[in-house]
Amino acid sequence: MSAGTAPTRPLEAICANFTGIDFSATGKQLGYGHVVHSDNVYDGSVIPVPLAVISSGPGPVALLVAGTHGDEYEGQVLAHELIRELDPERLSGTVIVVPAANSPAVRGAARVSPIDGGNLNRSYPGNADGGPTEQVAALIAGDLLPRADFVIDMHSGGSNSTYLPSAFIYRGPDEELWGAKLRAVRLLGLPYVMVVAPLLEPGSLSSAGDLAGVLTISTELSGSGTVDRHALATMRSGMPRLLADLGILRDEARAPAPAEPQWLELVPESAVTSTAAGLFEPLVDLGESVRAGQPVARVHFIDELDRAPRSYHAPIDGVVAIMRRSTRVDPGAHLMHIAAPLDPDSL
Repeated sequence: MSAGTAPTRPLEAICANFTGIDFSATGKQLGYGHVVHSDNVYDGSVIPVPLAVISSGPGPVALLVAGTHGDEYEGQVLAHELIRELDPERLSGTVIVVPAANSPAVRGAARVSPIDGGNLNRSYPGNADGGPTEQVAALIAGDLLPRADFVIDMHSGGSNSTYLPSAFIYRGPDEELWGAKLRAVRLLGLPYVMVVAPLLEPGSLSSAGDLAGVLTISTELSGSGTVDRHALATMRSGMPRLLADLGILRDEARAPAPAEPQWLELVPESAVTSTAAGLFEPLVDLGESVRAGQPVARVHFIDELDRAPRSYHAPIDGVVAIMRRSTRVDPGAHLMHIAAPLDPDSL
């Protein structure tokens, strides 16, 4: 999708599910979505979902979402920066920014909501009459996604893992949108692109976007429960380039064209999974190329002092794309994922 080709959709006016937002107005608006939940803390109040709408009027619409998981921070930092820095006079359309989508999880520095245990990225399309996390999914899928021509859901590895800094895309849903995804992730400029199966997680925002026929990509921006400044710097450079290409950001001085990313694919055989409880010792590094059968990890038994650690081997040839960061593991924990290289000419 190149500049000026994104369709324009009329923005409906005031939505009862939001305070401080008139989607038909121009300028910069700061408000929040309503989540209603009755317990000892929230009875008689709403749980706010912060929202910014920056608009010059009719034109293409981008929906930028961060804080789907509360302990994933690079996207949240970028979202707050964009809210402060985007000028409606420099736009030819609208940018909707949700910087803390699962706001209870963000405030609790947790992957899932501390109120209902809900994982927002497994909750789409949501339920307006459900629990807090289902309500957030319904707000985004029901009120925001239908307005959008482009969606980016910004993730990181969170507290439990680190990813190669990558764009993350589901295959499909059709030839046109797949081609638009490939163009978008190249423009974003992250050093890796991870490709996964169509509709990999049925309850994710990526799946919701694909089912709605809206150009939707995601990211995995490092992780470890902190902010990777290099991944953040790449996003700071790539996001304006992408918004300009979508026809939303005007008069943007283009950053140099990014290098071709390294293309990887997560397949069912990618995971290296522990079958023991103990202490995880990696034998390889994130980003390292490995061969099938190569030793990549060990798990040391805590109480069996004379027992040798259990060894784990790479299931396929590829690149260590995801690394677990919690050393204490139980059976079923993924220690790492090995992603298979992809030839970009085959995409």
